[in-house]
Amino acid sequence: MTEVFSVPVTVRGYETDVQGHLNQAVYLQYAEHARWSLLQAAGIRQNDLVEKGVGPVVLETTIRYLRELHAGDEVTVDCVFHWGEGKSFRITQTIRKADGTVSAEVSGVGGLMDLKARRLVPAPQEYFRALAARPELFGL
Repeated sequence: MTEVFSVPVTVRGYETDVQGHLNQAVYLQYAEHARWSLLQAAGIRQNDLVEKGVGPVVLETTIRYLRELHAGDEVTVDCVFHWGEGKSFRITQTIRKADGTVSAEVSGVGGLMDLKARRLVPAPQEYFRALAARPELFGL
């Protein structure tokens, strides 16, 4: 079973828009922060990926905005990887208020790009498995 990883975030005032709620682009930053936090928690540093000659890429992202967030709100951002047979993988993320209310759902498709060939590598999960001290955080 895939383990759910989550990271806490506090909405900062400068991240809000004229309506007083979290700017739509910041949801993407929170999702990205959670993904990199998962890599770090699993024991993978950005340099580790570069030394292997690969880098993560986002191929597609969809956001469903469900409830507003305001400055000072405490949220958690969940991150779950879903592996298939091809060169890409899916990531599902939930941004949840402290009371459990779901504020947004982020789903995406990602891959690992060979930094020289500029092409997706086959079986990206094998790179994560080889580099991670805690591959179970990726559901591996």
